Amino acid sequence: MSTLSNAYEALLRNRHLVTGRPVLVGIRDANLLNHWPDGGLAITDHFGVFEQLQQVANWQSVFGTPANGPVSDPCNTAVVFLPKAREELTFRLRLAASLLKPGGHLLLIGEKREGIAGAVKQLKAIAPESEKMDSARHCQVWLGKPDQADTDFDEAAWVSWHTVDSAGISLEVAGLPGIFSDGRLDEGTALLLASLDTVAPRGPVLDFACGAGVMGAWLQKRWGLAVDGVDVQAQAVTCAGLTYDRAKVSGVILPSDGLNGVTGRYQTIITNPPFHSGVATDTSMTEDFLKQAAKHLNPGGELRLVANGFLPYPRLIKQYIGNCRVLMKTPRFSVYSANRH
Repeated sequence: MSTLSNAYEALLRNRHLVTGRPVLVGIRDANLLNHWPDGGLAITDHFGVFEQLQQVANWQSVFGTPANGPVSDPCNTAVVFLPKAREELTFRLRLAASLLKPGGHLLLIGEKREGIAGAVKQLKAIAPESEKMDSARHCQVWLGKPDQADTDFDEAAWVSWHTVDSAGISLEVAGLPGIFSDGRLDEGTALLLASLDTVAPRGPVLDFACGAGVMGAWLQKRWGLAVDGVDVQAQAVTCAGLTYDRAKVSGVILPSDGLNGVTGRYQTIITNPPFHSGVATDTSMTEDFLKQAAKHLNPGGELRLVANGFLPYPRLIKQYIGNCRVLMKTPRFSVYSANRH
């Protein structure tokens, strides 16, 4: 049986505050829905969680925002779980408020170590009379009623654009709150692109954990290769599609938890994988990916991965793919390469 997080336990302790049909925004554990058998609306930006939510009776599930799936009915209570990125919180709060019936209430729940105390200012910008209802399980629970004059929500209005330049190639890249490295080219991706600038990788190419689509779009501009992209996060899937469209490049962008949704085989897989879950370091996603990657690489196909040097990836790459080489290195990052056994 799954052990619920502190934030979910705090919600259950205050379930009397959830009246009528609820909407849960930012849910990461489908087991929570079993405590509301009458159902409601569950929204997640994690595709693996979305697949689990779809199996729960009486609940409607949405991946990302209602722009990616219509909502059947407005709700009485919206529960917002605190995201890691502060800029994503206002995004979630506005989304939640737009799904409420007139007079509906908004609950914000998060752990103290995640910054719930500082997040209250953002809540009060939408629901000025919000009150703290409980402090338990290292969490705080806040309740407010949103200003009904400001509850419209359009995901497209939240999209931003920034320019990325690498090796003489300039790209316009889409961003949404909560996406990795929004508004800049991160150091790891820049190093990986530098390693791909001198010799063209062999296609077809897959960009795992593609984020906003920077590497796939850049590779196509540099070498004329069609690059497919896959990511678990809804914002990434949306932004990568927009980046590809703006750059006029080709390739399929798929939502997938790991490589579970990928059916093709590739000559090259590139990745700058995440290593955080919430605020904690978590390399399990990358280890799961490496276990799956071999069956999606053609014989002799290459995996190329960039990561912080302190992470234990060389051993895992050798175990699951083949002999691991270091192509480039900085004080913080290394680019690893291996060919399938």
